[in-house]
Amino acid sequence: MGTNSTVVTWPIEDAVSVVTALLKFREPADGVLSAWFKAHKTGSRERAFIAETAYAVLRRKRFLECVLQDEMTPRRCVLATLLFVQGLSQRQLMDSVSPGLAKWLVGLKERVTANPPILTPAEQTDLPDWLYEQLLNYFSPEALLALARALNQPAPLDIRVNPAKATREEVLSQLSREGFDIEPCPYSPLGLRIKGKPYIARHHLYLEGRFEVQDEGSQLLGYLLAPKRGEMVVDFCAGAGGKTLLLGALMRSTGRLYAFDVSDKRLAKLKPRLARSGLSNVHPACLANENDLRVKRLAGKIDRVLIDAPCSGLGTLRRNPDLKWRQTPESIAELSHKQAAILQGASRLVRPGGRIVYATCSLLTDENEAIVDAFLAAHDEFVRVSAAEVLKAQGIACGEQIGDDFHLLPSTHGTDGFYAAVLERRP
Repeated sequence: MGTNSTVVTWPIEDAVSVVTALLKFREPADGVLSAWFKAHKTGSRERAFIAETAYAVLRRKRFLECVLQDEMTPRRCVLATLLFVQGLSQRQLMDSVSPGLAKWLVGLKERVTANPPILTPAEQTDLPDWLYEQLLNYFSPEALLALARALNQPAPLDIRVNPAKATREEVLSQLSREGFDIEPCPYSPLGLRIKGKPYIARHHLYLEGRFEVQDEGSQLLGYLLAPKRGEMVVDFCAGAGGKTLLLGALMRSTGRLYAFDVSDKRLAKLKPRLARSGLSNVHPACLANENDLRVKRLAGKIDRVLIDAPCSGLGTLRRNPDLKWRQTPESIAELSHKQAAILQGASRLVRPGGRIVYATCSLLTDENEAIVDAFLAAHDEFVRVSAAEVLKAQGIACGEQIGDDFHLLPSTHGTDGFYAAVLERRP
């Protein structure tokens, strides 16, 4: 440590502790970080440094392997990330490391500068080989590199205004006056994008239920379903209820909106959000599975069903970079089987003339088009409807990439990666 009081030192050992746990890939990264911060009191500056550094290690793990070679320890991963990814200089790091590590850093920088690593295409994208090869089936090498670079950037903070309590203009004006760097999202009529990573969970507008945190892509799924006042609607995989709350708001708190999930823990997170929202038409219920008795009782009675299916989450790598290392071809195959069963089960709810939106935050055809195509091949009572036309009818234009099915990419739209298909049951 430096003795000069103006020298900035970094909590590198804390970052090493977190990275050590993360690189075991036993639990989701956000859960590991949350547990670590609960167990260790740190300031906001230190928390941001630790989280950003740890996630940068996960994002750039393949690059780090090429740079460090046989020196791939958590501590050296952290230091190499700070130097080559986060952009700290050697001088900035010297006061936070031991003399031995300072010497090693100097040698590493000299070696990498003199002999930059030669990266394979998969290494350039920081993707595992199997995932790179699968994505090459849908993207050109150039488009895949652009996508990977977008996935390796931290996501912005998107919020969705609750129209039951405020307008987008009111929230935008209020937060702008308070110094937030904020602008309207380009596609969602209720979306706002905040630059940086401000902590807003204690903001009075949030506590009053005037906005929720929700990626713009996720918001657009509600507009694809397009529920109307007085309808009966089901959010089949509701989770913590972000999309449920949007659907309830679009319904103006009328009709009946069922929030189904197989996890009590996930649904429990909906309760405080529901209380803040002011909605009175939401009815949460925990299902045993897609063939639960509640589903059978509602068969053929529901106007609209949203299926945000459990998936690999590979479209959310900006937020969850660990997923590219935790998912495998085997886990994708298992998820695909589950997705097909959920679509089959949920489809029985829809009345003639009703609508299903099947959605994932995956980039893989096996979880997306393949599921929908197989379902339609076996169910001629359902037809595919143009997602672009559904959005256009509501004044939402997302560009040429949105056609019959809905595809969003961070490299094109600045959102998480999403897929959705709009299916309607013949009258």
